[in-house]
Amino acid sequence: MRTLGSPFFALQLQGQDGAVSGSSGSQILDLLANTSNVSRVVLLILALFSIASWAVILYKLWTFKRAERQTAQFIDVFRRSNKFSEVQSVCGSLGASPLVGLFQAGYTELTAQLRANSPAEPGNPQGAAGRPTLKSLASVDRALMRASSIEVNKLERRLPLLATTASVTPFIGLFGTVWGIMTAFLSIGQTGSTSIGVVGTPIAEALIATAFGLAAAIPALVAYNHLSNRVRLFASEMDDFAMEFLNIAERNFT
Repeated sequence: MRTLGSPFFALQLQGQDGAVSGSSGSQILDLLANTSNVSRVVLLILALFSIASWAVILYKLWTFKRAERQTAQFIDVFRRSNKFSEVQSVCGSLGASPLVGLFQAGYTELTAQLRANSPAEPGNPQGAAGRPTLKSLASVDRALMRASSIEVNKLERRLPLLATTASVTPFIGLFGTVWGIMTAFLSIGQTGSTSIGVVGTPIAEALIATAFGLAAAIPALVAYNHLSNRVRLFASEMDDFAMEFLNIAERNFT
């Protein structure tokens, strides 16, 4: 039933909720300020892991986005060009794309074989006129595979830090939890009291360590899975490009 005092009581309840939330925040800050040295070391380690993992996440998201953009531009140039030399001329401006590394490796091997097997000069009685041909298409394939492995390693660089953060930080937080519980039991043994005033603060410190561990681990795990999936997509694009490059080389130089 609605009464005249209902709005007043609602405002009172809202004020009480704001006071409780504000006091909770100040209590957490007080716990962090007055925590034990061991808990401070644990929280510092967790903070360093979290900062490092977020730095890697933001850096890899930026580099992967740039690589995707330049890969689309490179594929467009590659498929519109009539000569590999035309594609080679734009590689310097699209170096973030992993396909550039593949193309340059295949182009280098292709050029080396064509120069070695080029027709003799017209004045050379040993030679015969004709277009240059590849000696070994398998060598070009091996060069592309080697370049693909190098590019995948570049894409995966620093990702192990995210996996390490996701797997280690919960246990570091658990160590802080165990230490806090040990401190609580020691307080009980020294004072002989089991009141919440004696054991509450050590247990609260333990729970804060657990929360910090999860806060560091969860974003790192999600980002690692996301970025690893994008690396697999890049690897699939490189496989497709290598097959396309080999088809062109076989069609024109064998």
